[in-house]
Amino acid sequence: MRVVDGIHRLLAALIRGQATIDVEFFDGTAEEAFLRAVQANTAHGLPLSQADRRAAAIRIVASHPQMSDRAIARTSGLGAKAVAAIRRRSTDILPQLDARVGRDGRVRPLDSVAGRWRAAEVMTENPGASLREVARIAGISPATASDVRKRLQSGELPAPIRPAAARTPGETGDEVAVPVQVGQRRLERQARLAPPDPGSLLEKLLRDPSLRLKEEGRHLLRLLQQNAIAVRERSELTAAVPPHCGDLVVNLARQYAATWLEFAQSLDERERSVAHRTAG
Repeated sequence: MRVVDGIHRLLAALIRGQATIDVEFFDGTAEEAFLRAVQANTAHGLPLSQADRRAAAIRIVASHPQMSDRAIARTSGLGAKAVAAIRRRSTDILPQLDARVGRDGRVRPLDSVAGRWRAAEVMTENPGASLREVARIAGISPATASDVRKRLQSGELPAPIRPAAARTPGETGDEVAVPVQVGQRRLERQARLAPPDPGSLLEKLLRDPSLRLKEEGRHLLRLLQQNAIAVRERSELTAAVPPHCGDLVVNLARQYAATWLEFAQSLDERERSVAHRTAG
């Protein structure tokens, strides 16, 4: 029967001699009631002083550490940076959480690195999974899942840095870290061995002005685009070849492939020579 919001309205009713007043009951803990009271007092009535807002933020950080800095700032009337400073000074007494609840009520991880690696594992095990499904399983946003997929297609790791090193079994009795390390090593090996996505490589070349502004460069880009189309539509092209032309097309395809291989080898030798001279 504690008044959470409306103590001044209650006193006014008593002064007028009212015997009853309409109320809205709140069912919750004392910490939840305090949070509701602060939200109500910052939304209407006499504004809270800076000291009152700060005291409220300190209490909310202690009672609701899962709330994000922005959510607490909106509730208490302080700035997000001020709430973050309060949280840093209270680190020793607060529980260390892996995620926080934002102003929109959604749970977001504090460190998305582990989620990125988990998303990469899901994509590796189930390439046909949608971004929303991957995001739900890994606990990240669909936008982050999309970035992970692009990085894997480009031959990069899921995140610029690795998750924090896991403890070995027996150190603290926690034995769930080893599979995570094994999964990281497997993903790193796959990222190194898997060829980059041709589409992403071609897009980078198409944006390069040193190729687009020269006739020879434009000719090379056209050839690469035609090969990209052939790779993408090879099943349709295979079906288009009549039986009596099969041997001719096979010979031509092999000759063209050998020509491209020679081109790649000569270009690779040139790049190695330039790198050697630069290093020397």
